[in-house]
Amino acid sequence: MSTALETEEHQALRAAVAALGKRYGRAYMTSLVSEGGHPHELWADAAKAGFLGVNLPEEYGGGGAGMAELSIVLEELGAAGSPLLMMIVSPAICGTVIARFGTEEQKRQWLPGLADGSLTMAFGITEPDAGSNSHRITTTARRDGGDWLLTGRKVFVSGVDIADATLIVGRTEDARTGRLKACLFIVPRETPGFQRSQIDMEVHAPEKQFELVLDEVRLPVEALVGDEDAGLLQLFAGLNPERIMTAAFGIGMGRYALGRAVEYAKTRQVWKEPIGAHQAIAHPLAQAHIELELARLMMQKAARLYDAGDDAGAGEAANMAKYAAGEACVKAVDQAVHTLGGNGLTREYGLASLITGARVARIAPVSREMILNYVSHQTLGLPKSY
Repeated sequence: MSTALETEEHQALRAAVAALGKRYGRAYMTSLVSEGGHPHELWADAAKAGFLGVNLPEEYGGGGAGMAELSIVLEELGAAGSPLLMMIVSPAICGTVIARFGTEEQKRQWLPGLADGSLTMAFGITEPDAGSNSHRITTTARRDGGDWLLTGRKVFVSGVDIADATLIVGRTEDARTGRLKACLFIVPRETPGFQRSQIDMEVHAPEKQFELVLDEVRLPVEALVGDEDAGLLQLFAGLNPERIMTAAFGIGMGRYALGRAVEYAKTRQVWKEPIGAHQAIAHPLAQAHIELELARLMMQKAARLYDAGDDAGAGEAANMAKYAAGEACVKAVDQAVHTLGGNGLTREYGLASLITGARVARIAPVSREMILNYVSHQTLGLPKSY
């Protein structure tokens, strides 16, 4: 892929991450899935090279850069066949929220570990009955003396089993109005009343998905991140990086699948010429490449706006980037499998499992329909149906 628009530093970062990804690759991830393991070695190597915390503040052990750099890391690992899903959650969402809104004590406790990979955080927002409607969140926190008591349920929370803590989106009651308002709490993994059960998924990924039950989980007052009254602002500050990184995840996966298909189309011979000489094979692959490139441009725009502090502008671009990357990823994977024909469905070539994996970029963390709603209302000013 062309990188002429990027700085020399960004190009160097791409090359370094690509080299690391190549050392691991798709076979590493596939074997981890079959063994039920986690990519601890790749995580540790990425952290050692300074890739994991590249977006976190330098004074807390990070690289002092931003989402532009972190998205390059995830995209290139994905393009090598070994994406780290927890990068979306731990340094991008949780690291960003704590760096921007956490107390000095919270920053010192969490950011150096998130940056060097020794600590990992999960993120719990989705609920069984709320889905994409964050206004329907029912996980509630109430004061009990000097503590908080947190009660509720969460679903589709990635990596809770390996995360040292989960950043939980709950709600507190406004003493003045009685209304519920969003708040973020850090819940360490072994906190009493914090239960998890694994969800049986068809997606082939080393990162497991969990349902959480919080039953009167007692938390000290310092578990609350930032200002109780600024919850929604803090929440959305974490969701823009999540969308940018999900775009990077989708673009990386799409590039990996496309690369395998192109390789195959150059060498596979059924008639006189390799099959890639036929436009019925070549054109759809060219279209997939174009759509991945376009998605990446929007992702770069979103990252630049976010890093410049333009949260509103980044919100629109991050949603568009996530939408474009999800669509491009699904199409690239589908076309790659189709290019290989029967071989595309074999375990040997390892592309078929990406069919379910690619859907993740379309569905999570917000569905394409909700993004279309966002663009309809926020960008085009059309009336709401809900």
